[in-house]
Amino acid sequence: MQTIKNVMSRDVQVIGPDSTIREAAQQMLNGDFGMMPVGENDRMIGTISDRDIVIRAVAAGKDGSTKVRDIMSDGVIWAFEDDSVAEAAARMSEHQIRRLPVVNAEKRLVGIVALGDFAVEVSDVAVAGEALAEISQPA
Repeated sequence: MQTIKNVMSRDVQVIGPDSTIREAAQQMLNGDFGMMPVGENDRMIGTISDRDIVIRAVAAGKDGSTKVRDIMSDGVIWAFEDDSVAEAAARMSEHQIRRLPVVNAEKRLVGIVALGDFAVEVSDVAVAGEALAEISQPA
């Protein structure tokens, strides 16, 4: 059984809720990723994705000075680093998300796992394929 800590990315950037979406987009561009946890007072309070910026801000006519807190997804779906890849894939499927923050036993953010990580790093490609099929189903 392969665990998430074996496939996750450990280089995680967190953005504050009072940062602007322009700052979030620049960090995503510079880091070549599409989602960031939003943290406040040493806790994850939400996430912001490139899709959130496009759908909730740009499409709604908001500008780059809009605060992250105004368009972020509230709450955080996460997994423990010792969870199996299958458990993480099931959680991603259940919530129809493609990226999942990963925490340690003390609930400290230690990484992010993306659906693509399963396809690249996991020997059982069926797990990645099944997760992708379920995530892609209309809600």
